[in-house]
Amino acid sequence: MPGPDYRLHADFDEMVDGELEPRPPYRGLWKFLERLSPEMWEDRQRAAAELLLRRGVTFAVDSKSEERIFPFDLLPRILSASEWLPIERGLIQRVAALNCFLRDVYTRARILHEGVIPADLVFGSSQFRKEMEGAVMPHGIHAVIAGSDLLRLREGFVVLEDNLRVPSGASYMLSNRRVLGRVFPSLFQAGPVASVEPYPTLLRDALAALRPEGAGDDLTVLLTPGIHNPAYFEHAFLAQEMGIPVAEGKDLAVIDGKVQLRTSSGWKGVGTIYRRLNDDFLDPAAFRPESLLGVSGLVAACRAGRVNVVNAIGTGVADDKAIYPFVPSMIRYYLGEEPILPNVETFLCDRPSERDHVLVHLKDLVVKEVSQAGGYGMLFGPTSSVRERAAFREKILAQPRNYIAQPVLSFSQVPCWIDGHLEPRRIDLRPFVLFGPTPTVIPGGLTRVALRKGSFIVNSCQGGGSKDTWVLRADKPTERPQNQAKP
Repeated sequence: MPGPDYRLHADFDEMVDGELEPRPPYRGLWKFLERLSPEMWEDRQRAAAELLLRRGVTFAVDSKSEERIFPFDLLPRILSASEWLPIERGLIQRVAALNCFLRDVYTRARILHEGVIPADLVFGSSQFRKEMEGAVMPHGIHAVIAGSDLLRLREGFVVLEDNLRVPSGASYMLSNRRVLGRVFPSLFQAGPVASVEPYPTLLRDALAALRPEGAGDDLTVLLTPGIHNPAYFEHAFLAQEMGIPVAEGKDLAVIDGKVQLRTSSGWKGVGTIYRRLNDDFLDPAAFRPESLLGVSGLVAACRAGRVNVVNAIGTGVADDKAIYPFVPSMIRYYLGEEPILPNVETFLCDRPSERDHVLVHLKDLVVKEVSQAGGYGMLFGPTSSVRERAAFREKILAQPRNYIAQPVLSFSQVPCWIDGHLEPRRIDLRPFVLFGPTPTVIPGGLTRVALRKGSFIVNSCQGGGSKDTWVLRADKPTERPQNQAKP
């Protein structure tokens, strides 16, 4: 239990209030933990690490790095049903609007013609793919899988960014739950926890439902860059869980306009490709000619409606960090609703007045490169050096479209088991949205932890870890949001 020396470093502690008393969602767990000795907790923490290693639940920073387990803290992060419901509704609303935006900008571009979003920001994005203009996706859905990152402030949850290109982390969400259930099954007596286990089945069904018309019994395959990719564990894990083949580009070919998978019994038709590599490498005939990872002719097959690529090619324009500030406007424009989950205040460096503000306040802001992820291409002002700020100043002045800035937020903390006792660490939340014919948000998600003392960076490649995320089931079923408005 948090002792008297436990400190509140953030504006909000998820487990305890200012008097170090448990908040309502944690009361059952609190009573359970009071009966445990530190030695017992330490023993279970070691057992979890060993089990993760045996199961191969690993990641690597890049293809040249040694694989290591994703650090896992046993103490779960808990959300009540009433806390979860606005998250669920807000995410479905948000992904609905993002899908409307993607359908629009690759066809009529109404939102640009009417000046709601500056056209130069969209067409100037490195993630906008002219090759996909005019292409129509099955059911009009471009982003089937989304993983928006949320922060909890004192006032509630906010969206920090959206991940639509190749959202990752679902395998760790599932592995965390399974490992915790294996090494500490009695912990689940603390509350009625909603299951995350349906995720692979729901994902498989969504992918199958979004096959092109006439695809019949064509296969769904997961396209991976290969075993040397840092995220290969997740690729193999999800393919196995869904019961679908995992394939590399060399295993696929476009034959007579149709994507085929080479199998031991010959070529078999492919209806849906769950791709786990970026656009640039998908098709050497359309993008990088030197790419050996993709499938030549894939873009043409996709445009012709012969195969569905999930998430759609060109989806990344909607999670460009310079487009992010306009998502609330998308919600109002396409859905006629007010956003349920707010954005974080964001400064666009390509706007002179906002750029001037950023350059004056570099020491107080977080500056991000719009196309980067994983904590890369970022300046964290409060801990930066004079030299680092000077370097970023030059980068911003040289390419202002490539940078945005946000204030440093005192987002929530939760106790973690560190060196034999509980210490506060900051956390975020990446829930997973499956936006198939029936939109679903998995009740939980990946809680990432900034394990380094005082750190604000939760990314695994920057020293972060994770926790199991519990959503407590409601006594009565609640109405599920089904927002799928069209532009």
